[in-house]
Amino acid sequence: MSGLSVRGLRVTIAGSPLVDGVDLDVAPGECLAIVGESGAGKSLTARALLGLSPAGATVGADVLEVDGVDARRLGERGWRRLRGARIGLVSQDALVSLDPLRRVGAEVEEPLRLHERRMPRRHRRSRALELLADVALPDPERRARQYPHELSGGQRQRALIASALAAGPAVLVADEPTTALDATVQARVLDLLRTIAGRGVAVVLITHDLAAVRRVADRIAVMRDGVFVEAGAADAVLTAPQHPYTQRLLASAAHAPRSQGAPAGAALLTVDAVSKRFDRPAVRQVSLELASGRTLAVVGESGSGKTTLARMIVGVTRPDSGEIRIGGLAWGSGADAALRRRVQLVHQNPLGALDPRWTIGRSLREALEAGGRPRAQRSAGVADLLAEVELAPDLARRRPAQLSGGQRQRAAIARALAVGPDLLVLDEPVSALDPTVREHVLAVLSRLQRERGLSMIFVSHDLGVVASVADEVVVMKDGAVVESGPTAEVFTDPRHPFTRELLAASSHGAGRLNGTSIDPAITGELSEERDHASSVEPSGAGPSQPQ
Repeated sequence: MSGLSVRGLRVTIAGSPLVDGVDLDVAPGECLAIVGESGAGKSLTARALLGLSPAGATVGADVLEVDGVDARRLGERGWRRLRGARIGLVSQDALVSLDPLRRVGAEVEEPLRLHERRMPRRHRRSRALELLADVALPDPERRARQYPHELSGGQRQRALIASALAAGPAVLVADEPTTALDATVQARVLDLLRTIAGRGVAVVLITHDLAAVRRVADRIAVMRDGVFVEAGAADAVLTAPQHPYTQRLLASAAHAPRSQGAPAGAALLTVDAVSKRFDRPAVRQVSLELASGRTLAVVGESGSGKTTLARMIVGVTRPDSGEIRIGGLAWGSGADAALRRRVQLVHQNPLGALDPRWTIGRSLREALEAGGRPRAQRSAGVADLLAEVELAPDLARRRPAQLSGGQRQRAAIARALAVGPDLLVLDEPVSALDPTVREHVLAVLSRLQRERGLSMIFVSHDLGVVASVADEVVVMKDGAVVESGPTAEVFTDPRHPFTRELLAASSHGAGRLNGTSIDPAITGELSEERDHASSVEPSGAGPSQPQ
């Protein structure tokens, strides 16, 4: 069988088997999804299939055939001939994988230059344009002249797929290709992978996103601690899982609907007709209110203005017009010092909020100092904050890099709580976390909201998560709010076409979202990806200070 065939794959580092006896077959035209949480061995398996294992790793296999070639004893020169020509890789972060100093067209041409040395340059350029068109990248001639940072996340991912397919490999390995992409963009990338498999390519999809698996995979292998604990047809594994670990993963992915939140009372937060412009309008005449103790979700695609709005609410970015009031106090009215204690931002990437040089305990003590806690009470305050977010006290002695992703995110939440805020603004706080870790962080946030009476702004592209945490939702597109209301009403009876498109993409063909029926009329073909906004929403630079 051509395609990919593996028996007894082993990857050992420092004497420890991190991948132990993996068997898999992927036929031409088939998609195998390998799912599991961080540390399961998924990416190590993917890298071993491409001869890209990390330094210090020992790789062995009884069978390792790539498109009919025995790859077990290949040296680096042999793997170079194989990679690109017979097996291609699409990695998680296209912005890192694509050379920032080379135009997109040159990136797509590179495999042709390496593996089709006799192809004339003009033919390479023509073929690159054909590949960009094949992956449905809008206006391929224009995109070929651009640099990676000038494309949206979904467009970069398509360009990376085009580059991986350039030399016509028989096998394509996609390692977490949709992580952190918006729902509609995720859907388009997954549909593209399904189309590629339909053309006769053997596709291996590495992911922790079970919704992605449902959309694209023929078969699923569930990985834990370096071994496959369950494997079978996708429908069978997703609807009747046999192994307890698979059952737990599926349960974590099925968010429980939001229970009744705090009764709506007086508004804690009022956003009144705020606008902000960079190279082009980023936020346009946005108004909203949030009552004490309740959660408002802000959803939309990249470039819709979500993050700019969040930064204006916490006072990091000032609006060009309009007003933001928290507890009746407005930014820019002389009350900024008081407002910085009332509202705190929790970043998507906790490494951006926690100084990598400091221990977690030092970061929390510094935040407690900013909140006015006396020195004599700060050590006890650190222990209390760690307990609140369900972290062991000994973690105070560790630096951020020594914590898992979920632990780092809870440490960032603890730091935000140190000044005793009334309002937390959470910008994609669980988007990069595994399902079970994500559910734990969400459960911690729900408990903190009840115990502290917190109000929350929850910025997210994951509508499943939004349905489980938010009382109300606002949908943003091109800087404006196009729909808003109670979450259950907006999700069950969407009025705006863009809201319908988001819901259709998030349902991943299942027709349901968190147990809520979705009208089949809204699950039709998705529209073409929009041009990337020229003004990218700014991201923070370096560790943030307590506000």
